[in-house]
Amino acid sequence: MTDWSVAPGPASVELASKLAKVLGADLLNINSQVFFDGETKLTLDCDVRDKRVIMVQSMYPPVDTHLVQALSLAHRLSEDGAQVFALIPYLGYSRQDSEFLKGEIVTLGIVAHLLRSVGIKRLVTVDIHSTKGLGYFTVPAYSVSAVPLLGEYFRNQKDKGELVAVAPDLGASMRVEAFAKILDIEHLIFEKVRNKVSGEVTVLDRGMDLRGKRIIIVDDMISTGGTIRRAAATLLKNGAEKLFAACVHPVLVGDALDKILESGVDEVVATNTIPSSISKVDVASPIAEYFKTL
Repeated sequence: MTDWSVAPGPASVELASKLAKVLGADLLNINSQVFFDGETKLTLDCDVRDKRVIMVQSMYPPVDTHLVQALSLAHRLSEDGAQVFALIPYLGYSRQDSEFLKGEIVTLGIVAHLLRSVGIKRLVTVDIHSTKGLGYFTVPAYSVSAVPLLGEYFRNQKDKGELVAVAPDLGASMRVEAFAKILDIEHLIFEKVRNKVSGEVTVLDRGMDLRGKRIIIVDDMISTGGTIRRAAATLLKNGAEKLFAACVHPVLVGDALDKILESGVDEVVATNTIPSSISKVDVASPIAEYFKTL
């Protein structure tokens, strides 16, 4: 047995259970109740004094609810004498890491301050949107990459013959390069232009010849699916035979998945940093390997 214990937040019960199993750690009993007004009541039914506890809580929608749950759970664990390590597989507000327009609030900095204030000793996340965001934490912060796992999934499931990996924008370039290297396939990087005021996104058409190619669009997250749909339209226009999409975080707001599939994408694959119908890749093992080094 390890000296770790795992505390499952309401947003990540299944992943916490898998992590505890891989680590050989105790899975703590955390009771959760949501009232009619949306408030959450959390109760610890365990003794955590002098224990090293990994609190697992993703911050997918409703983001603010899951953030408050994480803060509440971490604070109580810390108050009860535990050393608290926050595992937030999907770190909400990670895209708000810069003041793009005058007057915008860098909300990730506030989230970092709040997490520190409730007593966490370290933050661990998975494929943060930009590693720049780790700099807002005054406690040690680390981002585990799940891209190799996504690559392994496609290596095991698909014929590599005519595959090409595509980054839908420059921000995804490093991820798609790592992904393509695992599969030993070509990769392309699209240039995405976003209007900073309206948020409207345009994918530039470079006139690529993709006839007979099967494409895997790789990104860190899929939220509304707009970027994937626009990339899919460009790829199909340029002759792509078949389209897949792979992401770490399936935020999938509303009917995003249906719209992606309607746009011509044959399959969407994601990890279980966020529970969903497409969460086919388990991130527990690389996370456990990281914690074993501490």
